[in-house]
Amino acid sequence: MSFTCLPIVQRYMLEIMPDNDLYFETLRLVLRRWSEADAPSLYRYASDPEVGPVAGWPPHTSVENSQEIIRSVLSAPETYAVVLKTTGEPVGSVGIMFGDGVHSAAMEAADAEIGYWIGRPYWGQGLIPEAVRFLLHRCFETLGIRRVWCGYYDDNMKSRRVMEKCGFTYHHTETGKVSPLGDVRTEHFMLITSDEWNRRIE
Repeated sequence: MSFTCLPIVQRYMLEIMPDNDLYFETLRLVLRRWSEADAPSLYRYASDPEVGPVAGWPPHTSVENSQEIIRSVLSAPETYAVVLKTTGEPVGSVGIMFGDGVHSAAMEAADAEIGYWIGRPYWGQGLIPEAVRFLLHRCFETLGIRRVWCGYYDDNMKSRRVMEKCGFTYHHTETGKVSPLGDVRTEHFMLITSDEWNRRIE
């Protein structure tokens, strides 16, 4: 599997920490903490029924609902708005989950899981792979994580393609998983280790 993408992270990644708030740049994106002021943009994209349900979460119902999600969910550590440099608008979200936030019994205490989504107008542009590659760099080079997971439900092949582009390989499948929507699904898990990451960037 090709990792020709990885030098992009190394050449263009900047890390800035104004006022102890995390702020990162890739070639086309800013990754920063969510703000309640982002609620209108979040609602614009997260209200699309093609976005959330395939990942197991319901479409947002109002700007106020999006604001509450920012406070209760997107305020988690290592969760970032995906912001276009060209417009300054947040159009998706990425994050690193630890401990109770991970979703597979095969995961160990020191592992992490990456989750992501982006608004439908920006599908197919390589923006989420760009963001995920940065998070992998952060996991392995800054946070000292040794194994990083990603999971996707049956039929969400767009998500699987992101994982494959970023170097994840299939690990196992779990059936009978109850999604946050309350339905029962099959979930597939993919994995990349720090050793695999290091071999790719040598």
